[in-house]
Amino acid sequence: MNTVKILLVDDNVDNLMSMQVVLEKNDYEFVAATSGREALKILLKEDDFSLILLDIRMPIMDGYETAEIIYQRDKLRHIPIIFISGQDDEEAAIFKGYLAGAVDYIRKPFNSQILRSKVAIFVELYRKNKILKVQEEKLTRINDDLRKLNQELEDRVKERTRELENLNHELKDLNLSKDKFLSVISHDLRNPLTALLASSERLKTAKSQTPQETQHLATIIHRTSNKILEQLNELVNWAKNQREKTAFNPVSIQLRHGIDVSLEILTTNAFHKDVKLENSIQEQIYVKADVFMLRSIIQNVVMNSIKYTPQGGVVSVSATVADNMVEICVIDTGIGMSQEVQQTLFSSISPVSLTGTNNEQGSGLGLLLVRDFVAQHGGKIQVQSELEKGTTFKFTIPADDVPTLA
Repeated sequence: MNTVKILLVDDNVDNLMSMQVVLEKNDYEFVAATSGREALKILLKEDDFSLILLDIRMPIMDGYETAEIIYQRDKLRHIPIIFISGQDDEEAAIFKGYLAGAVDYIRKPFNSQILRSKVAIFVELYRKNKILKVQEEKLTRINDDLRKLNQELEDRVKERTRELENLNHELKDLNLSKDKFLSVISHDLRNPLTALLASSERLKTAKSQTPQETQHLATIIHRTSNKILEQLNELVNWAKNQREKTAFNPVSIQLRHGIDVSLEILTTNAFHKDVKLENSIQEQIYVKADVFMLRSIIQNVVMNSIKYTPQGGVVSVSATVADNMVEICVIDTGIGMSQEVQQTLFSSISPVSLTGTNNEQGSGLGLLLVRDFVAQHGGKIQVQSELEKGTTFKFTIPADDVPTLA
């Protein structure tokens, strides 16, 4: 059991000695003071006492005053004080002692057994309070550890949740990339393949064709087949870049040349429908665009125009520059669209299905892809159309400075 400290305060040295003799058989450590002032000096340096035995009648500063000053300090308020006094003290004096903060009262000459018993009681209370304090500190530490552990678990859950959300976003992106890839294959390659099949069918079934006509069809088939293979390879690379987050790669493009390259693979489709393709864009116009996306936009929009333009019609592409953006217009002399169709043309909820001049079916998915690609460039797309008079698609992409020769 740990030693407990008791402060003995009495102006009579014999009384101090008597109290120590009575209590010395117990495991106590005594500190003696012969005045209230001396007791206060001791308490300024040491505040770990379990009990104070304080004489009331002392010169200069009595026990009442000493007790009041002791309890003015927060660190000392927990120390119980037992007043020691002569037999002639009246009840009023005893009450005054309790008001000063005393917890008990012993008369002189004190009974040794009573003194030992009362001191033992308060010492035991001190020890139990100390044990409780230690337990309280342990509980506080445990609670702190539990709070830290709970916070760590919450942080881990949040981190795991973020990881799962990121993974979910990645899966959505991959799914979107897959959908885009399938849409691009469907719309960017199906139409030239259809033209290729038409050319081969004409070559197969024609009986009265001249060698020049046969050579011309063979040239169309060969050129279109190479362009399809070239675009297919580009599509594979684009799909790979989609997974690696590098699909959008805007570069400086001379717009007229970029449009010519985009239209080249559609010349066969236009040829079979006797539709004229025109590129009236000025050579000094440059854009900052992703090569693949720009080509896909042009091919989808122009292919739509070819599909819904009767034989002998015209599809033209033009461009103007305004406010650091280039507005590209694809104008056809086709069958046009109703207001209802125009309002839902770029809707991802229910893309419209149209029928072309030769009963070709269109799902509208290609235009959804066009809308997304234009948006990635920070541009906008709109359509103006009138039944039996034609359609104009307008979309914007960032302009780029005309390069200067060194």
